[in-house]
Amino acid sequence: MAVWIQAQQLQGDALHQMQSLYGQHFPIEVRHYLSQWIEGQLWDAVDLENPQEEFKAKRLLDGLIQELQNKAEHQVGEDGFLLKIKLGHYANQLKSTYDRCPLELVRCIKHILYTEQRLVREATNSASPLGAMMDSMSQKYQQINQAFEELRMFTQDTENDLRKLQHNQEYFIIQYQESLRIQAQLSSLASLPPADRQLREPALLSKRATVEAWLTREANTLQKYRLDLAEKHQKTLQLLRKQQTLILDDELIQWKRRQQLAGNGGPPEGGLDILQSWCEKLAETIWQNRQQIRRAEHLRQQLPIPGPIEDLLNELNSTITDIISALVTSTFIIEKQPPQVLKTQTKFAATVRLLVGGKLNVHMNPPQVKATIISEQQAKALLKNENTRNESSGEILNNNCVMEYHQTTGTLSAHFRNMSLKRIKRSDRRGAESVTEEKFTILFESQFSIGGNELVFQVKTLSLPVVVIVHGSQDNNATATVLWDNAFAEPGRVPFLVPDKVLWPQLCEAINIKYKAEVQSNRGLSEENLVFLAQKAFSSSSNNPEDYRSMTMTWSQFNRESLPGRNFTFWQWFDGVMELTKKHLKPHWNDGAILGFVNKQQAQDMLMSKPNGTFLLRFSDSEIGGITIAWRMVWNLMPYTTKDFTIRSLADRISDLNHLLFLYPDRPKDEVFSKYYTPPLSKAVDGYVKPQIKQVFLFSGMKD
Repeated sequence: MAVWIQAQQLQGDALHQMQSLYGQHFPIEVRHYLSQWIEGQLWDAVDLENPQEEFKAKRLLDGLIQELQNKAEHQVGEDGFLLKIKLGHYANQLKSTYDRCPLELVRCIKHILYTEQRLVREATNSASPLGAMMDSMSQKYQQINQAFEELRMFTQDTENDLRKLQHNQEYFIIQYQESLRIQAQLSSLASLPPADRQLREPALLSKRATVEAWLTREANTLQKYRLDLAEKHQKTLQLLRKQQTLILDDELIQWKRRQQLAGNGGPPEGGLDILQSWCEKLAETIWQNRQQIRRAEHLRQQLPIPGPIEDLLNELNSTITDIISALVTSTFIIEKQPPQVLKTQTKFAATVRLLVGGKLNVHMNPPQVKATIISEQQAKALLKNENTRNESSGEILNNNCVMEYHQTTGTLSAHFRNMSLKRIKRSDRRGAESVTEEKFTILFESQFSIGGNELVFQVKTLSLPVVVIVHGSQDNNATATVLWDNAFAEPGRVPFLVPDKVLWPQLCEAINIKYKAEVQSNRGLSEENLVFLAQKAFSSSSNNPEDYRSMTMTWSQFNRESLPGRNFTFWQWFDGVMELTKKHLKPHWNDGAILGFVNKQQAQDMLMSKPNGTFLLRFSDSEIGGITIAWRMVWNLMPYTTKDFTIRSLADRISDLNHLLFLYPDRPKDEVFSKYYTPPLSKAVDGYVKPQIKQVFLFSGMKD
């Protein structure tokens, strides 16, 4: 979607050029609402000059129409109703325009994307971070696509050589049969009278010598062809392995890391369409080369010629089998992770996908996937290929699912919709570790065959770590375990090792992402907020952010040891703030009305120079999930919690308190909060006055 985001920033003539790309043939609204999907497709993979590629174009057209229809269906509200009609109209219009000529749609979109990229490239200074990132991504994709083109050419070249070898070998066999026929004729001369034998023998001997000399030369030529072909296959497999490593060990691992960070509230990991198209290309190329190697082996068996070719072909066959095995086992992935805090007796879902399933026709005999919950120790043993005796650490209901092939998207996946963890078997815990620090994982496993049972694969994949709870009161501490693991896990780690301590700025980044995601706000934690949190975490009074840059925070400081003078941990206090803000304070936080992360003394200092009646809102130091009003002359009211706000909202409580006049530093309170006040009750018409709750101020109610 990055290209479209930048294209919208174009100005002047460049913007006019971009807008002129759209019209009846392809509405700009379609580009806008499907920008991520459009930029995720491999339009370049369709050869516009090859009519046989029309099926690829048709699949893209069908996918585009399906995406439009899905987008239309999810529109709600008055504005959504109009957009729903418009998007539905565009879906019908595009189908009508391109259904008979889908290649024209591909041609149109390729032209649009190329032009947009050019305009953005010309307008963007590549020295800027965003421009550099765009260039880097573009270069990486270009590198991958270029390597695929090389592989296609290599594979076509070896296919041509193989056909040539087969043709020459067939001619050799014909000549060899001819030599056998001549030999049979020579043998039959023994029964003839000497005169007849002398008459016919010289010609046959000469013919035999000529044929045998040709066979000797041709045998050497065939052997050379075989060796040359094997060497070409070796080069192809080297490039295949390099390309596969780039896609599986770089791009797919990065996607998995983004998925893990998304579990903490980071940006979505992105779709799998591009990765699947790359993996399918790998599968297709690997399979073509495997079939070629098998045909070369068949030719060798048909006509054995002494030499090193047999060992070479065995080596090639072993290598290509290893490559396809690595591809299949690595592309069995979890598209939608199960919840990482998993409560027993509660329904949950997950989706498993095989990125090469459609290309290898696995769906012709749909495999079944089984889900099992296993412990951290069992996961370690599994990755070491140690025998775990198929043990599990609990019982999951509805844990079997058949993989389904979706024709429109070309995806093969299993959707577990109604799993439930019936029971859990815990291990002996170490030291101070609590049940909310114990990590499990959901193991998904399946078996399937390809190529008419030529190859059978046992595939397994592990979910992100899961913390199992039995009561909602454990959710807070379990979330801390998951947050720490998602944020600080190293790629390729032994399950499920994480560092015991991290730099404070690393933790700040993690909790800021979590805060914005939980509160669903673009307003994150400011540097002043983070300094306040550092003071709380390290019992420090320094206001200088630099003093905390090189400090580290341990897991124990984060969520084992209580804060000084309190009966809760740093995380428990911070999580309480998030919950309160998410449920009751979000609009006020977004408005900037809540300073929040201010201690009692700071609040007093800030208000000291302000007129009486000036107040600010700060999170309670003494109570989890509490917010207090600090104001000039009174200082601090007893904190409000979720329980209080279920009775009367913050805005209404502020309205009730006539002593509150200005929100710090100097904004009239009604200017900030009046839009959130509950409208006054209408006058009674039946003779009864409806009861109304109001807050009154008593001096005995003051506290932190």
